[in-house]
Amino acid sequence: MAEKATPAEREAWITGIGIVSTLGEGLQAHWQGLNSPPGPADTKSWAPFVIHPIAPLDFDKQIPKKGDQRQMETWQRIGTYAAGLALDSAGVKGNSELLARMDMIVAAGGGERDAAVDAMILSGLRKSDRPDVFLNERLMNDLRPTLFLAQLSNLVAGNISIVHGVTGSSRTFMGEESAGVNALRVAQARIIAGQSEIALVGGCANADQISTILLLIMGRCLWRGELKTLWERAPAGGGTASGSIGAFLVIEERMHARTRAATPFARLAAVLSGHAKRSPGAITAMLDQQWASIAPRLVTPELAIISGASGVEPATAEERAFLEARGGIAVRATGSHLGHGVEAQFPMNVALAAMALREGRLFASFDPTGFERAMNEAPRQVVVTSVGHWRGEGLALLEKVE
Repeated sequence: MAEKATPAEREAWITGIGIVSTLGEGLQAHWQGLNSPPGPADTKSWAPFVIHPIAPLDFDKQIPKKGDQRQMETWQRIGTYAAGLALDSAGVKGNSELLARMDMIVAAGGGERDAAVDAMILSGLRKSDRPDVFLNERLMNDLRPTLFLAQLSNLVAGNISIVHGVTGSSRTFMGEESAGVNALRVAQARIIAGQSEIALVGGCANADQISTILLLIMGRCLWRGELKTLWERAPAGGGTASGSIGAFLVIEERMHARTRAATPFARLAAVLSGHAKRSPGAITAMLDQQWASIAPRLVTPELAIISGASGVEPATAEERAFLEARGGIAVRATGSHLGHGVEAQFPMNVALAAMALREGRLFASFDPTGFERAMNEAPRQVVVTSVGHWRGEGLALLEKVE
């Protein structure tokens, strides 16, 4: 057991990263993808909408039992796979003593639905004289008794426990982008407070399925037409390109990491979460408030910002106004390459920020609007933003471990 530091000395270090997306698997694939023009994207399967499907994965590498794979939906396999990569990256895979006391916090959506039943209900509602009665009858009679149980969000954590042996405390957060923010916020706070020494934290999402597409269509959130970078979409009304993402991080206390000679990617110095009313200017005001709380720690010009902007308006315009007021700090919006993975977007962007700090440089800009400027300095700090497509705002501050 590692020696515990006093609260004043405790730090939360990122010591393992597991990421999968449309760009591929792992840090190298993502570094190469982010330094190349945006793509790939699928403009045909759900036309006129654009999605970023998951790259081909050999699930056997992280989920060796076919029986385990069969009982998971795609989004659960994506998450379980990314979690295995994170454990490998941290050098803790198969360490039963450590895994038995590793905490786990997962940001998850509501699972994949029975598309045939959903379609029948939506079609019937348009023809029914009493839509409320019709809806109740269909929900009572047409949903399989096991359907909801098969889609419980905490089954992602359950599958990670079964497949990888992570059996410490377990928490699952729901709530779209805010779930990802708060998963990391709680993990970091517990480590600083001495309530946890090591944790597996992250989220997962599958864009290539009707549940995600239908919900975003009904919310009028999806981008229509040819693929454009995130900042280019605003003149046409904005919109998100849904993305398939799995992102998990191993976060541990500094002394715990040093005791086992783990090499950190970055220090997770702060995570803040908020929930502003979506009245004009409220998002910018909330982000300003969160920025003020970390401002005393910030060092420029060696500071970069990774934006989790979804592309949905007017939220993205308000976030851009906040970013433009930050005095020319270099910004990168990863949604142009990855799409938007809702619960998984913030953990993914924190992972990419840690990667940039490890690399000692920010990845390239492919923004034709000119908003994302070049950064010649080696970053020592990266701020990660999250503005929900519908609700929720958050920031994280990552720092290079000298």
